[in-house]
Amino acid sequence: MGVDRRRTIAVRTPSTFDVRVLGVDPGLGCTGYGLVEGLAGRLRIREAGAIRSQAKAALPERLAQIHAAIAEVMEEFRPEALALDELYSEYNFPRTALLMAHARGAICLAAAQQKIPVWGFPPSEVKNAVVGHGRASKEQVQEMVQRLFNLPQRPTPNDVADALAIAVTGVYRAGSAASSHGGSRNGSHAQDRP
Repeated sequence: MGVDRRRTIAVRTPSTFDVRVLGVDPGLGCTGYGLVEGLAGRLRIREAGAIRSQAKAALPERLAQIHAAIAEVMEEFRPEALALDELYSEYNFPRTALLMAHARGAICLAAAQQKIPVWGFPPSEVKNAVVGHGRASKEQVQEMVQRLFNLPQRPTPNDVADALAIAVTGVYRAGSAASSHGGSRNGSHAQDRP
């Protein structure tokens, strides 16, 4: 199909975890993704990377490429949820917003086909969850992602760092839901999964 899925961070050892969330930063040219696992308040990156569609392909083909690559990640890792930034209406560049909405739709479709819930977060909630305040800069978010996971450098491209921040927000949401129900989100304790 011509899609380019580059893993920038990958951990291949099986793990025990309470929750696994796939965070995605949608874009037509570059879609960042980050799979984060949480166990007893600790976070771990399982895989993170970027999906690049063919720039010269027609819009429907590019959307099909993004859909196929995200579906492949979901099928391989079976996350409990897909986490995305919510769309908001104050975009300075309406064409960019429209193209991102197309990519977001292809990603949501992939989740729906695999019966994976989709959680949307306002950008301010992601910034608050990762940095501690909702007006943090993109650089502050990326730096905090680097610190949270003890990475030697910030994840690149920036879309990957953003996707990891969104996934962390999802893991925190799942953890608060689990603690309010007296266990993990799925009603059992830690699981072993690929």
